[in-house]
Amino acid sequence: MQTYLLSQQFSTRCLAENSTACPTNATICYGTSCVLPEDNFNETLSVVLSTILTVMLALVMFSMGCNVELQKFWAHIKRPWGIFVGFLCQFGIMPLAAFLLSLAFNVLPIQAVVVMIMGCCPGGSASNIVAYWVDGDMDLSISMTTCSTLLAMGMMPLCLFIYTKMWTDSDAIVLPYNSIGTSLVALVIPVSIGMYVNYRWPNKAKIILKVGSIVGAILIVVIAVVGGILYRGSWIISPKLWIIGTIFPAAGYSLGFILARVAGLSWSRCRTVSLETGMQNTQLCSTIVQLSFSPEQLELMFTFPLIYSIFQLLFALMILAGYRIYRRRQVKTETDVEKTEENEDSKSVSSHAKINGGFVSNETKETITSAPTS
Repeated sequence: MQTYLLSQQFSTRCLAENSTACPTNATICYGTSCVLPEDNFNETLSVVLSTILTVMLALVMFSMGCNVELQKFWAHIKRPWGIFVGFLCQFGIMPLAAFLLSLAFNVLPIQAVVVMIMGCCPGGSASNIVAYWVDGDMDLSISMTTCSTLLAMGMMPLCLFIYTKMWTDSDAIVLPYNSIGTSLVALVIPVSIGMYVNYRWPNKAKIILKVGSIVGAILIVVIAVVGGILYRGSWIISPKLWIIGTIFPAAGYSLGFILARVAGLSWSRCRTVSLETGMQNTQLCSTIVQLSFSPEQLELMFTFPLIYSIFQLLFALMILAGYRIYRRRQVKTETDVEKTEENEDSKSVSSHAKINGGFVSNETKETITSAPTS
């Protein structure tokens, strides 16, 4: 009887603690971690924002298509060495890195599964925007995003079957093929229209590209902020997932660049493959997680896609800043070299004039000015 009263008092105290930490309408309450039910306002806001962001993203991809030349794009399709390297990075390096990180940090099985889902997702459209700002190969970037999204319909189930069977039944993971198809359509149609505009009206395409690149950069930040706003309630997530969410995109960027360089790709294509590898379709990962797991399971891992999205954006901005600094220094160095060469040429002309009593023949001038520079 005494034991029963003690347990009853303990339960009452826990409920009291939880009631102060979480709202009364929370569907799951564990300490300070709670999940609130969807209300009509939040659902309506989510639909409205998703619609607006989808339309804006389609317009941005249209502007990115204005920088794609049909002949170069078709050359990548006919000789797909760059696409093949990107394929190895996307569905070889990323799933393997997710698997090794999950084992190294010994996370819970359900948390390991969400890390694996992120690693198996195709590249996102944000990579195309950042690739433009780092002077990447836009033809390769668009073709890689398109091919990875298309191949994800077969490669995602295969990778999840191989890597997740030690933690869960792969049949328990629901893949939203309609969302993958929608992403593919939202990518292919606007880009195709942009390519046509670039073919017919190249001058107008340049203007559209400049506007779209700026809007796209703003849109990436807006999507990250909106993703954070739509999370309701107070969440506690394992520090291990925070660490994995930090290391994972950095590993994707680095390993993608290294493999592309080993494969003999040019520097611009190496930057492109790096971005396509590290920047994943986090919205697709969130959709798969919501469809596949119960609310109790979501509590342990639902915020991981948001964590990955934040850090992949931060590292992309660091890459962009580093590249811009490098470009400025390179341009400054080239300018200094040109000025030095011009001064040396003028000095040689003046010295020749002194020797010949101030007279410089036209042949001498032509020989000096046309002399090859190192």
